Amino acid sequence: MKAVASLALIAISAPANAADMALTAPMVRAAYDWTGLTLGFHTGYAGGDYGPGTNPLLARGEVFPPGLLGLTGGLSVGLARQYTNNAVLGVEGDISFGGPVDQARLTPRPFTTSTDYIATLRGRAGYAIGTVLPYVTAGLAIGGTQINISDGNGGIAGVRPQTHFGWTAGVGIEAALGGHWSTKLEYNYIDLGGRSTDLGDLGLGVVNVAPRLHAIKAGLNYRLWDTPFGASYQPRAVLPDNSDWSIHGQFTFLPQAYPSFRSPYEGPYSLPGGGQARETFTTSAFLGWKLWRGAEIWFNPELAQGFGLNATLGLASFPNGEAQKGGAPFPRFRAQRYFIRQTFGLGGEQEELTDAAFQFSGKRDIDRVTVTVGRFAIGDIFDGNAYAKDPRADFMNWAMWSSAAYDFPADLPGFTRGGAVELNRKDWALRAGLFQVPAAPNSDILTFNTGGVVVEFEGRYQIAEQPGKVRVGSFLNRGNTANYRGALAARAADPLLDINDLVPGLRQVRTKYGFYVNGEQQVMKDVGVFGRFSWNDGQNEILSFTDIDRSLSAGVSVKGSFWGRPTDTVGIGGAINGLSAAHRDFLAAGGLGLLIGDGRLNYSNERVFETYYAYNLNKNFTFTADYQLIANPAYNADRGPVSIFAGRLHGEF
Repeated sequence: MKAVASLALIAISAPANAADMALTAPMVRAAYDWTGLTLGFHTGYAGGDYGPGTNPLLARGEVFPPGLLGLTGGLSVGLARQYTNNAVLGVEGDISFGGPVDQARLTPRPFTTSTDYIATLRGRAGYAIGTVLPYVTAGLAIGGTQINISDGNGGIAGVRPQTHFGWTAGVGIEAALGGHWSTKLEYNYIDLGGRSTDLGDLGLGVVNVAPRLHAIKAGLNYRLWDTPFGASYQPRAVLPDNSDWSIHGQFTFLPQAYPSFRSPYEGPYSLPGGGQARETFTTSAFLGWKLWRGAEIWFNPELAQGFGLNATLGLASFPNGEAQKGGAPFPRFRAQRYFIRQTFGLGGEQEELTDAAFQFSGKRDIDRVTVTVGRFAIGDIFDGNAYAKDPRADFMNWAMWSSAAYDFPADLPGFTRGGAVELNRKDWALRAGLFQVPAAPNSDILTFNTGGVVVEFEGRYQIAEQPGKVRVGSFLNRGNTANYRGALAARAADPLLDINDLVPGLRQVRTKYGFYVNGEQQVMKDVGVFGRFSWNDGQNEILSFTDIDRSLSAGVSVKGSFWGRPTDTVGIGGAINGLSAAHRDFLAAGGLGLLIGDGRLNYSNERVFETYYAYNLNKNFTFTADYQLIANPAYNADRGPVSIFAGRLHGEF
């Protein structure tokens, strides 16, 4: 796992440092040259088979069928030289990871087989046709698979890992985009050979796993520097930057730990009282392309690895905004965002934009209508806040960077599909959206059979010449949930039954509604305050976000200009979260929520204090030290408080 993280750090941070180089260097010679060292990332699709009797555990393919790896993503490094006859020879290594399990296609099996990763080391030979390079490739392959032993209840009782060695061959084509960037499309056939595992101790005999895959990869390469193989070699020509493309990336490594705390009893979803340390890692790309006037298409592939504390269970105010409910010991690839955005300018005054993730540089009308359709996070458009919004940059606790009682529609990592429209004026904006919701609480399957709606008004103003904003939103979700009072009544009719065994049979399409108020105010230059209040009706199960029915949070953010470090930030804030009477009675009866369930409950509001210092290392890297104190974890006054310590290394380019 550490090796994978190190590779990702190198692949993302090196282009960031290279960005300091002159991207618009003068043309030394007219011909494009493919000589140099490249770092890159790729996404694609991999399908195939393991051989007979192996029970493949298929991964999601998004728009493609499920496959052994499904939709894939990974990192690469390459070295090449172009000769005077336009022949190009080189070597390339890459590693690829698959997507999450396709939950909709799971069937009961005594065991299943899955793939953790595939890595290759290949030679490449091609012929340069100016800025286009067709090539062939072949070399060695290594892969990690595992046999997952079922526990009979849909879980995994044990794992038998295997390492495979084999070969790969393929063809591809690469084309220069502009600046130091190029893009490629490649096909590989991968044969990892067979490995046998004896499952006789389980009465299952010998299983031979022989992965053979067909993989298609689309990638982006960044030429880090030009390698002078000989004294007479001249630096390669650099193409001018292409304003129709936007390429950015990020990585975030976030370890957290807490010492032992008071814990007289524990339930199935309790935070363990003995202390624990966990970490999460994400690396992402943000790729944009201008289609026509006002139209943009964006793609955000991401590799995520690791777990939140206790596998994201035990606290309603969960302390790591990077933690995904679908954590994994090996990186897992998801196409987190893919959407098209059309902006219709209404004329009049314009504003200047800088190049950033999900934003092209240039001018746009302040008065405009924007339509966004595809897959993205609700928080990309709604419930924004300048001081508490991004767990990769500011507060980490879920109740600090969002209106926590808004059960926003989302799958396990926090994204959904749908559409939103925004009317923006100079002093106000109006937004509305319609989105898919999970098929059931904590489900990774999104459906339009029900749906979620949100409407938000944003007002902008000034107090003593200091800018401020207030956002008021209202939301309604229709999802397949159980009613808390209904579950309690069913349990009362037969006290010998576990209330959690009754809940699935009580689920039907029900409505949850609520609202939020979100404000921010600059007090003086480099000092701002913020606050949120959110509420939902609290009668039916939470679908997507977290076990909070009402929440109040507030805090202050101060830039380091006061002590000579203007790019540093200090944040101090707190939150108080509560449950409806029906929700607390359900938990007190032994019910399990999305994230919490101690088996019994001495109810008290869950309270959060968080402070952080974000130390800017350079233009691309920031290290953050963070401390959180959470009283009454999971609303239980019998347990806690718990102190949580974290560090966060974040890089972006």
